[in-house]
Amino acid sequence: MKRILGIDPGLNTTGYGVIEGVRQGVRLVEAGVIRTPTRGTLGERLAELHEGIAEVLAAHRPELMALEQLFSHYERPRTAILMGHARGVICLNAQLAGIPIQPFEPTRVKRLLTGNGRAPKQQMQLAVQLQLGLPTIPQPPDVADALAIALCGFQFLKFPAVPT
Repeated sequence: MKRILGIDPGLNTTGYGVIEGVRQGVRLVEAGVIRTPTRGTLGERLAELHEGIAEVLAAHRPELMALEQLFSHYERPRTAILMGHARGVICLNAQLAGIPIQPFEPTRVKRLLTGNGRAPKQQMQLAVQLQLGLPTIPQPPDVADALAIALCGFQFLKFPAVPT
């Protein structure tokens, strides 16, 4: 059984989803969000994120971390920089735990799950719900995104030579 941790990084809210390969396909182990205090300093917020990711890694011991690739919107470079800080902390956690990281571009995740690289959030949430056999759409969207990334990580482990 392969265990994959998918992460949708963010400084305010980081979504995570842990899935596991089983005979019938894939099952959800745990999903949630790590929130940092919006009024804290950058250092305090990154420390909070570090602690949250470390707890998830220790509790679930994934074999792979599937992580959303950093992208930037040129209208908001500050957002991309803050996301980079958060992503760096997440990558450091994986390195310290000896867990390999597989990055996935958001369009690649959307294309793999829905066939459309520009799929809207609601379509992604529905695709995750169907693939994991969940009774409801995963909420908040950060969790659905993290689970979608984890599903891509599962496909990567299952078929490493197949381009997605």
